[in-house]
Amino acid sequence: MNEITKYHWGIEKTVMQLRALRVQSLENRHRLHKPPKLPSRKELQQILDGLMAVLFPNRLGRPDLTEEGIDYFVGHTLSCVLYELFKQIRRELQFISGSEKNNVAHHQAIEITRLFTAQLPVVRALIDSDIQAAYEGDPAARTPDEVLVCYPGIMAVIYHRLAHILYTNGTPLVARMIAELAHSATGIDIHPGAQIGESFFIDHGTGVVIGETTVIGQRVRLYQAVTLGAKRFQKDENGVLVKGNLRHPIVEDDVVIYAGATILGRVIIGSSSIIGGNVWLTHSVPPFSVITQANEQSE
Repeated sequence: MNEITKYHWGIEKTVMQLRALRVQSLENRHRLHKPPKLPSRKELQQILDGLMAVLFPNRLGRPDLTEEGIDYFVGHTLSCVLYELFKQIRRELQFISGSEKNNVAHHQAIEITRLFTAQLPVVRALIDSDIQAAYEGDPAARTPDEVLVCYPGIMAVIYHRLAHILYTNGTPLVARMIAELAHSATGIDIHPGAQIGESFFIDHGTGVVIGETTVIGQRVRLYQAVTLGAKRFQKDENGVLVKGNLRHPIVEDDVVIYAGATILGRVIIGSSSIIGGNVWLTHSVPPFSVITQANEQSE
């Protein structure tokens, strides 16, 4: 008898009870057979590490890379990473269809992976604009390279820009899992459905929440604990939450939102506005507004 089995925990009854609950859960969801596997968080993290190395081989790739070997490294790494991503996408599509033998899901996964690949240069250009915005917007940043390797806001935005491509091309579960990996690592919660323009900077970042239908323009800056959320959740006649409504803010170009501000609902924050710290805002404001706690309380 080995060390693990010599103790008697009385697990037989627990195993039977867990099986009964599992079967009941499958019946409740109208799945009489074992469902296909879900995508893997662990494998997605490895994919993201590979994509970061592909996008920034000199900073996040292998330390022994030479100029002559960069393209080979990028090509080889990208080929391996994309195959692994394809498998995760296929898992999601098979899970949705309820069958691991779904050939349509297989071909859809190939097409989505190709679309994702074609967008990587666009993502790299957007990330460069985000890094530059952080470097220019933070006096503590000594170099753009420091921003790339140290700033949690940049990591969260990189993950978001990758996840957003997958979200818009029909794999919301993989996209959401990528967003939650960023959330776990940085404390920044950006739904992959959010639309974010170039030169986006989240300073410090912990506690930032950006909802699914948020639209953010160019050159926007957020500080820690900012919430761009929903004001209320509509329900249908059966009391079930209505999905997909446009319920989060639109933040136009060149807006700065300071720490702790909460902006709720489908409101518009006009371009070049400044939203002060700890402001609670549920109405639209015109361009060039300056909103503080004092002027909100006086209205």
